Amino acid sequence: MPFINDVLEHNRETNAQQRHADAASQQRLNTSRFAFEPKVVMQHLRARIIGQEAALDEIENMLNVVKADFSSTERPLSVTLMLGSTGVGKTETVRLISEAIYGRPNAFCRIDMNTLAQEHYAAALTGAPPGYVGSKEGTTLFDIEAIQGSFSKPGIVLFDELEKASTEVIRSLLNILDSGTLTLSSGSKTIDFKNSLIFMTSNVGARQAQNALNYFSRLPKPVQMLCQQLGKSPRQITEKALHQQFDPEFLNRIDRILHYQPVAKQWLAALIDIELDKLNTRLRKQGRSIRLDASTRALLSRQHRVRFGARDLARKFRTQLEPVLARFILEHPEQQQLYMTVKNRQFAVMAHPVNS
Repeated sequence: MPFINDVLEHNRETNAQQRHADAASQQRLNTSRFAFEPKVVMQHLRARIIGQEAALDEIENMLNVVKADFSSTERPLSVTLMLGSTGVGKTETVRLISEAIYGRPNAFCRIDMNTLAQEHYAAALTGAPPGYVGSKEGTTLFDIEAIQGSFSKPGIVLFDELEKASTEVIRSLLNILDSGTLTLSSGSKTIDFKNSLIFMTSNVGARQAQNALNYFSRLPKPVQMLCQQLGKSPRQITEKALHQQFDPEFLNRIDRILHYQPVAKQWLAALIDIELDKLNTRLRKQGRSIRLDASTRALLSRQHRVRFGARDLARKFRTQLEPVLARFILEHPEQQQLYMTVKNRQFAVMAHPVNS
């Protein structure tokens, strides 16, 4: 019966088309336009950022929301302010996110706000007003390509040391954080931040918080709890300084405010391993490697200054370990497996492990 056969064939084709449409719809539901994987990014971060679990958990939450791809199309993908003293990993966090997503640690637009301390420096971001030199060119410090990213990768922007910029410069950021756009003063160009992860760092309140932490650590536990109830904890001191420094309309445009903790002594062993790994990565290009014995690690730990964070440890490697290592390599270019120890309270390099 030709008629029945035609109906059956039509039904088969209709069913196949429906299954194809359902599969395509399901794929659209399960697929994000962004190519990065939050778990991979976080593995990279947690391997290098030590002692900041609460902050990293919030960053993971932010990356998951961005990856799910239902963020508002009328503002940036995220706006994150990172608070804490120097050397705790704020700027390094942004570098590592950039490295995990783009394969390069500098694939983001970085604005050093300490260079914008005067009110008229707002023109460096928004461009010169009409009638002034450079207004027609629409010159700005912003790296537009790094800001806009691509369809599969978000742009990344860092406003570093936010508290050092002038009030006028901070106000120039309001429209970026609110609507995700910045129209230059000349009106000739608009920069789109809607596909951007915006990060800001600040040391505001860090010194007062560190002083409070040093003081509270010497008090009995009940007194510490009482001080916290009275709003005298390091975190509360930082929050108070933050609200004194910035206007409510600025803070109200920030999605997440993360508090980075001082780098405590308990994390020094892990930080030493990270700096050693960085050094060995550079040495491997020459076919060399170096190991640190217990005395070297102990001396580095004793010399560490907590208030300067991980940067202090990195500085020790550059100024105390690396010169000794360089001298040994120049004198013994044939040696590849190197060991560092301490002799007469000074770092020393040997070609063979020290017998303990």
